[in-house]
Amino acid sequence: MAGPRLALAAALLCSCTSPVADANSWWSLAMNPIQRPEMYIIGAQPVCSQLPGLSPGQRKLCQLYQEHMVFIGEGARSAIKECQYQFRQRRWNCSTVDNTSVFGRVMKIGSRETAFTYAVSAAGVVNAISRACREGELSSCGCSRAARPKDLPRDWLWGGCGDNVDYGYRFAKEFVDAKEREKNYVRGSEEQARMLMNLQNNEAGRRAVYKLADVACKCHGVSGSCSLKTCWLQLADFRKVGDLLKEKYDSAAAMRISRKGKLELVNTRFNMPTQEDLVYVDPSPDYCLRNETTGSLGTQGRLCNKTSEGMDGCELMCCGRGYDQFKSVQVERCHCKFHWCCYVKCKKCTEIVDQYVCK
Repeated sequence: MAGPRLALAAALLCSCTSPVADANSWWSLAMNPIQRPEMYIIGAQPVCSQLPGLSPGQRKLCQLYQEHMVFIGEGARSAIKECQYQFRQRRWNCSTVDNTSVFGRVMKIGSRETAFTYAVSAAGVVNAISRACREGELSSCGCSRAARPKDLPRDWLWGGCGDNVDYGYRFAKEFVDAKEREKNYVRGSEEQARMLMNLQNNEAGRRAVYKLADVACKCHGVSGSCSLKTCWLQLADFRKVGDLLKEKYDSAAAMRISRKGKLELVNTRFNMPTQEDLVYVDPSPDYCLRNETTGSLGTQGRLCNKTSEGMDGCELMCCGRGYDQFKSVQVERCHCKFHWCCYVKCKKCTEIVDQYVCK
């Protein structure tokens, strides 16, 4: 059932060729609560027309797969959360600025940071849809039908209800890439370069989820003897996906558009990136000062670590502007004791600590 419907959805997208403004994004589904389709009253305005940030192609997919939209929103939220974790100690910390563009004007620059954001967002959709299939939340998919691994011991059973990564990957490709594929730019233009960059990074994000999915098993037997094992395909924890994409961010390749409309390396001494690698076409701003044009929020007022020599250290985080010191009161649970049966009782300890913020 899933194959023909996705093929129909892909066909519908082919009719959309007009450029779409980048002011809005499907990422906004993370910021706006989405009701499940069955919650809408018959005759009310369709759910898809109420969702902000969708391109024409994505809106058509929404009409075909309304029940998926809740999980696309969940995937976007997990991606934003992971992005903010991975960059929590960087000058650019993946801050959200509004409910429409989510990350603001900084995403209009084809930088390394933008590359990571596109990749982790695509990965979030694969992750959320794959899990929703396994949990029976979607009518068009179910448990994973992945083939039995060849290296699995013969006496172990294969076929527990696994995460449907194949379906999650295919749907995420159709939905997330729709916004890029419906654009029709001049060959060799900067706009085409950015479109190809986005598609490359979307694919890298999806492949990260696919690559890290692994076999999970559960023991069966009398008194935990584990005389029998049942195994299935299971998604990795999303933090591992974020860690892998952060490594790809650190080694991202600088690209430019050729006259033939293909991305090529700026420095040909490096190896051509694979489909698992991130690419960028613009240098990153320094993110030190607030800049309304680029969307940089600056680092004024950011907490920094006085003793660190890394990016979270006050020297680098504050871009040489210096920092202010202040004292703050922190209250934590302490001296916890377990009481039979069955609760833990703790005291509250107060500590005055020094903190530092960038000037």
